[in-house]
Amino acid sequence: MKPKTMPFAQRGAVLAVLAMLLSLPGAQARAEALKLSVDPQHSTVGFRVRHLFTKVNGQFRGFEGTIEFDPKNLAASKVAATIRASTIDTNVEARDQDLRSARFFDVAQYPTLSFASTGIADVSGTRGRIKGTLTMHGLSREVVLDAEFLGGGKDPWGNQRFGFHGETKVNRKDFGMAWNEVIEAGGVLVGDEVEIVLDVEAVPAK
Repeated sequence: MKPKTMPFAQRGAVLAVLAMLLSLPGAQARAEALKLSVDPQHSTVGFRVRHLFTKVNGQFRGFEGTIEFDPKNLAASKVAATIRASTIDTNVEARDQDLRSARFFDVAQYPTLSFASTGIADVSGTRGRIKGTLTMHGLSREVVLDAEFLGGGKDPWGNQRFGFHGETKVNRKDFGMAWNEVIEAGGVLVGDEVEIVLDVEAVPAK
């Protein structure tokens, strides 16, 4: 028995509905969004925190992330990232071991940090504020990244690449890392405010 075929008029009506749905702004945004993967070899997850009277710079060497990026509708973009806490690097091994210990990141119990965006607001040109949830040291807090899309294009080998920059500040005590020492001159050894600076290069996801 031959399968029933849809009458021509009915097929036309269905196609018309599909065309209408695809023409909606939301459908266009989803169709145009690019799925990107962070290139860790050309990206930096950095931070800066006060130590005594100056600031120490560091970074995490191990991380991965994804970006759903819509260049025509930045507010519809999404970001997610995971960072391996044990890859912290401040260029001083003894200090890095201390930061990995239970006094700070406690990497044995909390091996990863993560970030997942919940929305993008205040978009102006190539800039916007990425709202999201940062989970660190077992605690989750809402943070806001001041972000900028730096541009996109092909490298000399024909690979498509996109650049992004982001900055935010967090209080380490909000994430349960409160250890400190009072110094003789007054004040404390380590600052509470941590500046986070991200320079990200991303490529189309495979």
